[in-house]
Amino acid sequence: MAQPSWQDEKIGTMKRTALWLVQEVGEGSLFTKAQLREAFPGTAQIDRRMRDLRDFEWQIDTNREDLSLGANEQRFVKMGEPVWEPGKGTRKAGTTLTAPQRRELLTRDSHMCRSCGITPGQAYSGTYEAAQLDVARRKVKLASGAIEVQPVIECNRCRVGGLGLSADLGDVLTRLGHLPEFERGILAGWVQQDARAFSELEQLWAAYRTLPADARAQVREALG
Repeated sequence: MAQPSWQDEKIGTMKRTALWLVQEVGEGSLFTKAQLREAFPGTAQIDRRMRDLRDFEWQIDTNREDLSLGANEQRFVKMGEPVWEPGKGTRKAGTTLTAPQRRELLTRDSHMCRSCGITPGQAYSGTYEAAQLDVARRKVKLASGAIEVQPVIECNRCRVGGLGLSADLGDVLTRLGHLPEFERGILAGWVQQDARAFSELEQLWAAYRTLPADARAQVREALG
């Protein structure tokens, strides 16, 4: 099916924005907020219309997802659903989060990244970069085998690293059922507290795993 022109004002703004990205920017290319606004002069909330494309699996990165980007730069990474085609681009009920829903999700997920545990404003280890939290959408394979997309709070770094990842709830539940009663009780305590304190030994192991090969060799020498 031939694409309509992004300049066709008879189609909706979100669809025109998608076409502009495809026809003028191109996948993998950078663009700025100024370029977007120049393409759609006088269009209110054009930034939001572009963000709406993420609900249809379009990947458009800002400096929150790609730390190499400037504050006013964005990258059109990947096209998603061709929203300009008939029957496409229709938002499913509940896919857009309101501000109260976002606050509820942050509270539910303890105001921390569920992947690495960092909290908003906390500096990443060894850097002066402060973490920012946002709502990510993660595909979850349920015990029934069905796939469901569920919201989860993640930091900007983990969102980048977790793009395309999915979770297998069925596998987690199966493995849980195989745990001895003693270990099951320990896990229940961690789950209830939603936290686990790591011993000095475990922290050293985690630090060792991050070292380059030459540095790991020095650790092995020190251990004898």
